[in-house]
Amino acid sequence: MQVDFPALFRCFLRIGFLSFGGPAAQIALMHQELVDKRKWLNEDSFLRGLSFCMLLPGPEAMQLATYIGWRLKGTVGGLIAGLLFVLPGSLVISALLFFYVSYHDTSWAEGAFLGIKAAVVTIILKALIGLSRKALKGSVDILIAGMGFLALFLFSLPFPIVILAAGSIGFFVRHTQTNYEQKPAVHIIPRIRVILSWAALWLTPLILLSIVGIPFLAAIGWFFAKLAVVSFGGAYATLAYMSQTVVSQQEWINQGQLLDALGLAETTPGPLVLVTQFIAMLAGHIEGGWDSAFAAGLIALWATFIPCFLWIFAAAPYVETLTEHPRIGPALQSISACIVGVIANLAMWFLISLIFRHVSTVNFGAILLLWPDMSSVDPIALLLVSIAPMILWAVKGSLWLFLPLMAIVSLLLQ
Repeated sequence: MQVDFPALFRCFLRIGFLSFGGPAAQIALMHQELVDKRKWLNEDSFLRGLSFCMLLPGPEAMQLATYIGWRLKGTVGGLIAGLLFVLPGSLVISALLFFYVSYHDTSWAEGAFLGIKAAVVTIILKALIGLSRKALKGSVDILIAGMGFLALFLFSLPFPIVILAAGSIGFFVRHTQTNYEQKPAVHIIPRIRVILSWAALWLTPLILLSIVGIPFLAAIGWFFAKLAVVSFGGAYATLAYMSQTVVSQQEWINQGQLLDALGLAETTPGPLVLVTQFIAMLAGHIEGGWDSAFAAGLIALWATFIPCFLWIFAAAPYVETLTEHPRIGPALQSISACIVGVIANLAMWFLISLIFRHVSTVNFGAILLLWPDMSSVDPIALLLVSIAPMILWAVKGSLWLFLPLMAIVSLLLQ
């Protein structure tokens, strides 16, 4: 079906402003708008595109929008769809940061954000349960998930190494023995040009920041560029890597601010991974005020989302080949299983940090344990975490109701 650019622009602008509720809701919205309502794609094409985007690091819903734009109107269509999926939420994130910095230190805001933190822990636990049902399909998957949890929680191994190890197990050990029919080859030279062009566009600003000697902004750029390469498993898995780096290693922000960032990002349209922009802007504001905040936010957006266009435009012609490959499928399955352990580690880390006011770390050889002071339990935080699942059930999973209600309950308790 022929689609003109104005119609494409209007459609994805609408999707960009309505894409609340995380990737599942966003994918459902795109299916409704593009397959059911406008019939620009058939069911098989949509599902093949979704399977392809699940293979890639980064936000799958944003990449699906980019892929569909590419299918309909080539590279320009992909750019329109991908940018319109991100920009509305990015503008909202900037406004929320101004509110957060301006009012966070007031007593009422601190009380409200305690409720939001408890809500975020509940959302992560709900996501963990849902993902485990889909990703853990046998004893091997459970073992990989457990190993991923222990590698992070007990040994604090680098997140990329944990993901690479899980993918390697799937690729080299668990590959299927089914007959695989190679699809007709796509001309490789144009793909190499696309890869080199987008890679240069992505990395050149980061190299320039390093050369001109702006250490903080360069560090922000290179960190989020690395994150874009290893961010399999969605926003919560990405957050696990961010917590390991921005809180524990770089100390750009603390764990309370990280939870606040995720809570606010849950209320915006667009991919949940826009939390990276909020974190970068908050770290930038702490480092050097509003100029630094906006520079850090722009750099984080660039480093996080430009590679999404790189993956799509470079690999889109290979969709059927990639989604049916007998080794890539098992590698993705192993990574998905490992992500369950990664998110479990994130939930445990957030839960301990929220409930206990004082948490230290204790070394036992190679093991590094979180050690909470049992006398420092915050009774209000404990109560909020206990009642949050019931409130989430009562509002039928609506985050627009859940987050404000948790903030109000927290204020009433205090």
